[in-house]
Order: sequence, then structure tokens, then C-alpha cells
Amino acid sequence: MGTRLVAAGAAVLTVGAGLGLRAVAAGSAAKYGGDALYTLLLVALAVLVAPRIRPLVAAGSALALSWAVEFLQLSHVPAELAARSTAARLVLGSTFNAPDLFWYAVGAAVGGLVHGAVGSALSRRPVPYPPHPLHQGE
Repeated sequence: MGTRLVAAGAAVLTVGAGLGLRAVAAGSAAKYGGDALYTLLLVALAVLVAPRIRPLVAAGSALALSWAVEFLQLSHVPAELAARSTAARLVLGSTFNAPDLFWYAVGAAVGGLVHGAVGSALSRRPVPYPPHPLHQGE
């Protein structure tokens, strides 16, 4: 199974986990769990787009983007867009919340660790070689 396929599966699972979390949890658990999953999704998307990306680069990029979106919430732009679009509200949020920054880091760390572990496992799988002509009948 290729890196892109694994990353796509991880992205789908992460979205499912986020929706499931919203369905069964409320308050801080749903909010901060969702923050971590948001950044975890960004790690998976980074690997999907650039399958050879290093785990630290994927996690760092996802964290930087998550933090940039959070700090953008200090302006009026995300709140105005969120009022007009559900998609904008889901992607950009609307209000700055400093504890979110920590939970984005948690999601990035988990994503980087998982990417590193899965990447190691994928690189260790045996390469299938065609059978040697002298051994084809065995």
C-alpha cells in the first residue's frame, strides 16, 4: 500500500473521528479534541500532497498553518466569513482562543509520530522480485 493511499485513509479516518467526537462529546473534550484532530488532518493532507515529506516537516507545516489560522482569528475576517459560510466556519473558526494553540501542537506531535512510524513500516516491507528462471517450477 502506498504512502498516498495511507495518507488518504488517515485523512478520512481523522474526519470521521472528528465527526464522531462531536456526536458523543461536548464542551472542552469536543473542542480541544477537535483542535488536535484539525492539525492531525493537516499532517495527513501534507503527506497526501507530498508523500516523501519528512515527519517533522509535515508536523511543523501543519502546526504553522493551524497557528496562522488561529492568529488570523484576532482579526474580524474569519468571523465575517464564518457568518456567511459553514465551510469557512469549520476551516477558519471565528474567535481566538489561546489554549487552542497547545492542542494544535498535540495534534501535530501525534501526526508526526504516526507519520514517522508508518513511513518506517512502509519502507521496511519486502520488495517483490520476479522468480529466478531456474526456480520457476518450485
